[in-house]
Amino acid sequence: MTGLQPPRGTHDLIGETMRRHRHVVQTAAKVLGTYGFEEWSTPIFEDTRVFARTLGEASDVVSKEMYSFEDRGGDSITLRPENTASICRALVTNGLTQSLPQKAWYNGPMFRYERPQKGRYRQFHQIGAELIGADGPLRDAEVIAMAFDVLKALGLADDVVLELNTLGDVASRQAWRDALVAYFRQHVDALSDDSRTRLDVNPLRILDSKAAQDRALLDDAPRFADYLNEESQRFWDELRAHLDAFGVPFTENPRIVRGLDYYSHTAFEFVTTKLGAQGTVLAGGRYEGLVAQMGGPETPAIGWAGGIERLALLLDDVPAVPAGIAIVPMGDAAVQKSASLVRALRQAGQRAEIETRGNMKKRMERVVKSGASHAVVLGDDEVARGVVQLRDLTAREQREVAFDDVVQSLTGA
Repeated sequence: MTGLQPPRGTHDLIGETMRRHRHVVQTAAKVLGTYGFEEWSTPIFEDTRVFARTLGEASDVVSKEMYSFEDRGGDSITLRPENTASICRALVTNGLTQSLPQKAWYNGPMFRYERPQKGRYRQFHQIGAELIGADGPLRDAEVIAMAFDVLKALGLADDVVLELNTLGDVASRQAWRDALVAYFRQHVDALSDDSRTRLDVNPLRILDSKAAQDRALLDDAPRFADYLNEESQRFWDELRAHLDAFGVPFTENPRIVRGLDYYSHTAFEFVTTKLGAQGTVLAGGRYEGLVAQMGGPETPAIGWAGGIERLALLLDDVPAVPAGIAIVPMGDAAVQKSASLVRALRQAGQRAEIETRGNMKKRMERVVKSGASHAVVLGDDEVARGVVQLRDLTAREQREVAFDDVVQSLTGA
């Protein structure tokens, strides 16, 4: 069993990596709570139909990237590639469609079989939020403002740019889609192989192609702004006005698209130039038909998801390990006393450990190296007199403290 490594595209969360990860989640949780969002947790695997139906059978995620398998009961199971579909499934399963709106946030691992890159893994982690039952552009702007506040709380506001687009309503999008198909059919020989396939099943995805030959055709492609009907234009105008009112800066990017039919109106991405090619750190949009695909009623919603690994990479300040308190007993009686003392300190919310290995010099060297703020030293003499030697390792001061007063001396409580 020597030489074992984690599977390609996965990584261990240990030490600083784990502290960065946890800081992203805990910081976001505080912000999301101020908006009235509650945490939901769904299974990391679902019935394959949850994703095959909602992501589209012909999408790259379903056809190339999903981890799907047949379990021992013969059912097709998929490790979740994203969590919006699972949240909508949970809404319907738990009978919450009559109690709208629902404000849910989540975090956890997702799974996609793709080429690993900086900040991108086959098992990766996302934090996201869904406002289900969200009606109108005000709610869209509020959810985007919430995402911006999460990024600000992480100290990343200056590192990202919000790019915004409208996908219009169904009628507007269908008219634009028909115009795009007609345009690309005139240039079908110049399209990449993937885009030729997309032309029949998902033509909007051609706009998001990274192939140089496809991108060369985009400048002359029909622009969605020319196909917005009056209702869609009003929604778009109000969304931008509300974002201004919330104080959220943005730039318009007409190339942000969502290939699935249930997305509508608002689409947005927070992008950065600090992670190379993988520029998007958080993205989302409005969707209208996803709850219905899970067996519920037609329900408008808006949500977003951010890559925790990418957000963690952007952090300038690494969360520090909290300074602890070391208890250094010398002698059997002192060890017994230390057990009750370390328990009292932990119950008071302090990080505390008992150091018992080696002589006093070796113990104190390890204590100092650990970054402890204080050392509580006691031997047979201290036990007999009911005191300890309390060393402030930062100020390099030592004083004698009664055993019963140690916790108060260290916590002020």
